[in-house]
Amino acid sequence: MATSRRGGGVTKRCECRGDDGRRLGASCPQLSKRSHGNYEMHQELPPDAEGKRRRFRRTGFTGSKDAQAALDRVRAILDLAGDDEDAQRRVGDLLQGIMRDRKTIPEPVEVSRRLGVGVPLDGKMQLGEWLDTWIATKKTRGTTTGSYRGHIENHLKPHLGHLRLDRLNVGHLQEMFDAIAEQNNVIAAENAARREQLARCTRGRPGAPKASERAKLAEERAKLAEMKPFRRVTGPATRQRIRSTLRAALNAAIARQLIVFNPAAHVELDSGRRRKPVLWTDEHIARWRETGIVPSPVMVWSPHLFGEFLDVAEGHRLYPYYHLIGFRGLRRGEGAGQGWADIDLDRGLLTVAAELVVDGGEVVETEPKTDGSAATIALDSVTVQVLRDHRARQGEERRAAGGTWVETGKVFTTETGEWVHPDVLSRVFRQLSDKAGLPPINLRDLRHVAATVQHAAGADLHAIKETLRHSTITLTSDTYTSLLPQVDRDIAERAAAVVPRARRRSPSTPALP
Repeated sequence: MATSRRGGGVTKRCECRGDDGRRLGASCPQLSKRSHGNYEMHQELPPDAEGKRRRFRRTGFTGSKDAQAALDRVRAILDLAGDDEDAQRRVGDLLQGIMRDRKTIPEPVEVSRRLGVGVPLDGKMQLGEWLDTWIATKKTRGTTTGSYRGHIENHLKPHLGHLRLDRLNVGHLQEMFDAIAEQNNVIAAENAARREQLARCTRGRPGAPKASERAKLAEERAKLAEMKPFRRVTGPATRQRIRSTLRAALNAAIARQLIVFNPAAHVELDSGRRRKPVLWTDEHIARWRETGIVPSPVMVWSPHLFGEFLDVAEGHRLYPYYHLIGFRGLRRGEGAGQGWADIDLDRGLLTVAAELVVDGGEVVETEPKTDGSAATIALDSVTVQVLRDHRARQGEERRAAGGTWVETGKVFTTETGEWVHPDVLSRVFRQLSDKAGLPPINLRDLRHVAATVQHAAGADLHAIKETLRHSTITLTSDTYTSLLPQVDRDIAERAAAVVPRARRRSPSTPALP
């Protein structure tokens, strides 16, 4: 009894043996009895990688319907490959492994999901393989994708890449972050040892060194050459971003129904909260001038200090760039990528539509950081005039350059019209800041200066959020709640001075400069 289709079918067989000890198989006279023997299904599979024929076979079915159901499932899986020879081979490999290991035949829909994603069909995919598959399909900005790749290659794959995707758990992730913390301790110790060794390599006395001193210095410098270079530790914020990358990759795996649980959403880490800006007050400036200590990695000039910077920078050809950033809060790359076509000087409107970023050492043009970043903001009359004057000077540069002028349509360019490298903008900013004798801030911190200037002019958090194009007012509040109250002191002092009093008290807290 048998049915066949496409090189396969269902047959009945038994284990009875003849006098010679051989299995009787289909010739057994007892097979006509319904209760005798078992059913078998078999199906031809696509050839293997070497072109050899192979067959799927399974026995032990008590009824023909069960055998036929198994055959139908195998055939449904084979149909998934269509005319794709690579997919046919992969499906054949899967079924051959299932037969060899005596595993349950999977549902065709489960195989279809894996086949469409290009992952192993047997469910044995390692996390590293999935991360490579996931990153290859990302449509994010080049710098964002580069950050993802860094997290994957430097941390996730070395620590977790060998683990099965479907067996990854919170404990594995905790072990990785514990290992990163231990490595941080090693790096910190090695950095400290290198600093100490550097001190030993420094001559203590002026003049020509004696022979014994030269020999000692050579010995210490040889030791220094054998030591590892200074390295950065993986701080709390970076660890949070590593977890975010893994969480995004695992969420994508859940969407493809490759896994059902995301352990990255449950591992506990340090908060890694963003550094809040700190205002350069008179006290901070005095301490900095005395000790060289900067109170925080993110420092902000007061409106008075920003004014001093503008006075010094005004004669520089890039002055309009820093004026625009400091008053309207554009990011460095947004200012560099700003085009004249997206500025309406008559109406006093500017639309952020492009950004120049450094990706792998190359400057590339991308869309703004987020959908909310691509927005239109108002320009004050002073900034409008600064940009009008700048456009006139750019026209003079275009005429002077003649045939060497490159028309990019950008507001801020080189003397020949080409893009200005964002790193050049940062370098010139530092030079102008040093020339003004001001306490140090980074170019990106001019965005914080813009928030300070707006608040000092009476803007609330919502208005600042709209100008800086933050996604939520929570982000604005989390960033500036430590900064704006210091500016509020000056506002409070001026408010107190408005009300006439017969007997005026001396303010206990001096106003900010």
